[in-house]
Amino acid sequence: MYSFEIVRPKSVADAVTALGGEEAQALGGGQTLIPSLKQRLASPATLVSLTAIEELKGVSSEGGVLTIGGGTTHGTVAAETASSYPALAALAGNIGDPAVRNRGTIGGSLANNDPSACYPAAALASGATIVTNSREIAADDYFQGMFTTALEEGEIITAVKLPIPEKAAYMKFEQPASRFALVGVFVAKYADGVKVAVTGASEEGVFRWSEAEAALSSDFSASALDGLSVPADGMIGDLHGSGAYRAHLVAVMTKRAVTAAG
Repeated sequence: MYSFEIVRPKSVADAVTALGGEEAQALGGGQTLIPSLKQRLASPATLVSLTAIEELKGVSSEGGVLTIGGGTTHGTVAAETASSYPALAALAGNIGDPAVRNRGTIGGSLANNDPSACYPAAALASGATIVTNSREIAADDYFQGMFTTALEEGEIITAVKLPIPEKAAYMKFEQPASRFALVGVFVAKYADGVKVAVTGASEEGVFRWSEAEAALSSDFSASALDGLSVPADGMIGDLHGSGAYRAHLVAVMTKRAVTAAG
């Protein structure tokens, strides 16, 4: 590690002010940033911890929309959405291990936008709205590529709004050591159609599989996906699996998610 300053503001306004300083970076649960600091992949002069800001925490539901504070941990999401959005609760409850789930936050995950993270698939398939200290961003506009989002410098995710679907499920084929998704597919059925979001597979990060959405909107069954596939071009290839392997898994995990959603 190296020397740096750390501040713990008590309000979003104070955090935004602190992030306006030179070489300042927000710190949520630290599950990605702290390892990056240890490896010298990041070296901010000041860390602005968001953990003391109570207004960033909590889960509420109103009018068919679930609102989760950006500083809410995965463990809290898993516990407090079990009855309102079971598919999201199951996703959150299977992230990492207990230590990660008790520290990592939904806002931190979405801000980082790791190409194998689980929450981006849930947000994209749910047609979520990402709320920041200055605006609201539709999920379709928010995710812009691997580790890339619409967030501007110093912008903080304060909440995530997710319309609750009629049916939904998330299926993850995980890398056993990290428990990140080699391929994860979130399927959500709404009155006006079905959304399918895929994480872990593409070099461009999380994406919607429009061909599967069209088929499932007409017939919400695993058999509706027979014969459909995503191209291997542009899929991640590494020591865990080739691009063709991941492309195959996309179809398999989508079918499993539809079956699980019922």
